[in-house]
Amino acid sequence: MPTATAIRETGAPPQKTGSDFAQLSRRVNEAGLMRRRPGYYIARFSLVGVLFAGGWVAFFMAGDTWLQLLTAAYMAMVSGLVALLGHDLAHRQVFRTRTPSERVGFIAGNLVNGMGYGWWNDKHTRHHANPNHEELDPDVQPGVLVWSKGQARLARGIERFTGKYQAFLFFPLLTLEGLNLHYSGIKSVLKPGLKHRGLEAWMLAAHFVLYFSALFIVLSPGKAIVFFLVHKALWGLYMGSIFAPNHKGMPTLTGQTNLDFLRKQVLTSRNVKGGVLTDFFLGGLNYQIEHHLFPGMPSVHLGKSQPIVRQFCEEKGISYHETGLIRSWQEALTELHRNGEPLRKGTPAKAA
Repeated sequence: MPTATAIRETGAPPQKTGSDFAQLSRRVNEAGLMRRRPGYYIARFSLVGVLFAGGWVAFFMAGDTWLQLLTAAYMAMVSGLVALLGHDLAHRQVFRTRTPSERVGFIAGNLVNGMGYGWWNDKHTRHHANPNHEELDPDVQPGVLVWSKGQARLARGIERFTGKYQAFLFFPLLTLEGLNLHYSGIKSVLKPGLKHRGLEAWMLAAHFVLYFSALFIVLSPGKAIVFFLVHKALWGLYMGSIFAPNHKGMPTLTGQTNLDFLRKQVLTSRNVKGGVLTDFFLGGLNYQIEHHLFPGMPSVHLGKSQPIVRQFCEEKGISYHETGLIRSWQEALTELHRNGEPLRKGTPAKAA
């Protein structure tokens, strides 16, 4: 894969606007891949529901023992599967209209997982509109990590330290992502302006009351705290391992680019090869290129759309990047290390 770079207005060749994507859309629609799949989602929701309920039944049956850490690891996986269902709900892959999508999304996100569904949905929508855009995509905003050498040169404070070694710190930092999702959800309902703020706040409160009540009723205080930390750390690691291969290490965008919708989505996304287990545990997001082009497509159809999209990109001379899961992590970490180079060289922070 060529080295990821920032694509700016002066560096992007002029492209056609809309016509290529319209051609691709016709092929995908003619294949029937945008149709709803209610039976698939009934089965998937049922399976995840059984896994979730079974985990808590096992928890209560096991009692006050350190073996509960195995239950914590299992529940981390289930939390990830629930979050992936919330992702499909946000894109209206499950229901055609907003209201049922939101209501079930609140249950999956706020009540079951303790994260703010409304806050996350808004953030994720902005990511889809401008993937890997350094000014517009919230997922590549500089913070603890920097996503380009330009961001590294502007880094200040703790960012200058973490940015130097971010390739080595990336996976350890992911263990904090579960806690970050909880914190961001709570913060979102404490500020005015959030739609359905009261409902989201009530469901978040119910989640934490039920969750901590279960932990401290069944386990001793020490075991309860360790269970919580293991559960959230592994959940964050799982979520980060799903989402990191999608865009990290791919070209970033800055300013006003000349890329059309098709090229903007394809060139900034990476697919992950695999089989049935990869599709299940990554929730179909391993077909990230197809998902970004057709976010409303049921995830079960993404693999079927891949040959159509890949062939179309070959016809148009558009780079289509696909690799294995381990290789995708390697590419992401390599680019993170490269982006931290100005900090390792001691480049002074520039004024913003």
